[in-house]
Amino acid sequence: MTTMEVKKTKDIGLGSLSFVLCLLGILFTFEFGDKSGIGDHILHTIGLSAWSNGNSGIHYTVFYSAIFFIPSFIIGHIYPDNIGAKAGKIISGIYSVLIVSALITLIIAFVLAWVRAQ
Repeated sequence: MTTMEVKKTKDIGLGSLSFVLCLLGILFTFEFGDKSGIGDHILHTIGLSAWSNGNSGIHYTVFYSAIFFIPSFIIGHIYPDNIGAKAGKIISGIYSVLIVSALITLIIAFVLAWVRAQ
């Protein structure tokens, strides 16, 4: 008896938005060469500071990029059968963990500095 193998192709759908959001989050965060990043320009345009101390200190765009990475992870998880959904989910999941780790480290550093000052 002959068996037929059916190859399932992935379609572009709502899950494909996961990869697009992931790319936007990456573009929002990174600086290219000696030029400030796209996120810095966007934040400046809407009147927010990209840094905690003028042009130094904590770079806020990393935390703002979670606006892209968290929905990207969720969409990739809900619609895994669309093109790019798995890649978007994995990449945004890694970046989300890194952002949360940085935030926890920052909070611990502030708490320790506050305790030492007391």
